[in-house]
Amino acid sequence: MKKYRIVATPILLGIICFAANAIIGSEVAPDGTLIEPFFLIPVGFLLFFTGIILLLCVAIFSTVKKINVAK
Repeated sequence: MKKYRIVATPILLGIICFAANAIIGSEVAPDGTLIEPFFLIPVGFLLFFTGIILLLCVAIFSTVKKINVAK
């Protein structure tokens, strides 16, 4: 079960990045420049998809291990 906690961590951090981006929001400064935490979007996608790939790898390795033990 510890391996699933490790896999869930990047997914949770990715969701936190998206939530932080939504909470912080964006605004226009008096001089007309846009102020927003844009870096949170690609970091969130990177963490989320890394977690998904890790989850798939752990699931595949667990399935292969169960099949090899059953033989």
